[in-house]
Amino acid sequence: MADKKADLAGPGIGDYDELEKILPQDYSALLTPKETQIAIYAAKNYIEENLCKELNLMMVTVPLIVDVESGVNDYLDRDGSRSPIQFHILNDYDKHPIDAQIVQAATKWKRVALKQFGMKIGEGLCTDMRAVRKDYFLDHDHSAYVDQWDWELAITEEQRNLNFLTEVVKKLWKVLKGAEIHVQKLFPQLKTDKYPDMPEELTFLHAEEILDMYPDLPRKERETRIVQDYPAVFIYGIGWTLQDGYPHEMRAADYDDWVTETTSKDGKPMHGINGDILVWNPVTKRRHELTSMGIRVNAETMKKQLELTDQTHFLKMPYHKAVVNNEIPLSIGGGIGQSRTFMLLLKNAHIGEVSATVWPKVLKDMCKKKNIHVIE
Repeated sequence: MADKKADLAGPGIGDYDELEKILPQDYSALLTPKETQIAIYAAKNYIEENLCKELNLMMVTVPLIVDVESGVNDYLDRDGSRSPIQFHILNDYDKHPIDAQIVQAATKWKRVALKQFGMKIGEGLCTDMRAVRKDYFLDHDHSAYVDQWDWELAITEEQRNLNFLTEVVKKLWKVLKGAEIHVQKLFPQLKTDKYPDMPEELTFLHAEEILDMYPDLPRKERETRIVQDYPAVFIYGIGWTLQDGYPHEMRAADYDDWVTETTSKDGKPMHGINGDILVWNPVTKRRHELTSMGIRVNAETMKKQLELTDQTHFLKMPYHKAVVNNEIPLSIGGGIGQSRTFMLLLKNAHIGEVSATVWPKVLKDMCKKKNIHVIE
């Protein structure tokens, strides 16, 4: 069993000997590589169109690189374990240089973009985001190349509550379930008794409730256990320190609101108006995260979260100033992993079957032995 503190330190399995045991022994993809590409773009088009319809979003362009001084890059956590790639742009013989970073996600940029594109309350944006996360361990569902539907919706102060969050999550799940039905109509072989479909509805649980169920287990093991009982769950409250002294995950302090006080169905005090969708992956027989999302911090909760994480120096940056000074819209948003979603919908064993990126030779050799076609 993993140590609870060690379990917080970044994603991935972290050991190729262990990964070899995890990857299925009798695997055969249900689609050919050519069919897989057709199915990917059928699912992609369906999700983009219907996500925009359900949440009143429009597709917009999104940066691959951002100015370091803007403060809009996503640090993914708050312990510094996953840092962005940074480089210097000389520009005009270094007279007007720029220090830039490759984005890790467009989480904060989107909120600024709501104002830039003139979005009103109830209007939002969706991006076909590409990013690089160099500090991931490269396993079956983590790669250095990241593709997401990063979306953001302008909301009111009154909508900053669990009920509104829940309704948005249900709409998002409706789109993902619809995409599954859509690709199975195009490729009927994807509907098979060997690998069950996603459930019709999500189960909603708070991170504190899951800890109560499995108090001795680290976070990833708790998630693995819960999705075996409930194959699709939305976990509220990712980031707040739970009763065992650890947060469910080290969520960054400057976008999702994980400090706001809430109440569970049975009246128990809770925290956080954000969360993750996780499902049981019947191919890999493991937990499978599809999206992280949440209602974003307002001026008060951003300052509180930065204080709790000893990161108040961020308040000097333009993005953080804009939040504190109420210069950009209140919002809800998230990032849906594209390749993660395709992997699940097409019932693949490895994310490399749906995503072209770099892999170490040890992993490519391992996949070849197990009949897993990784795109080169």
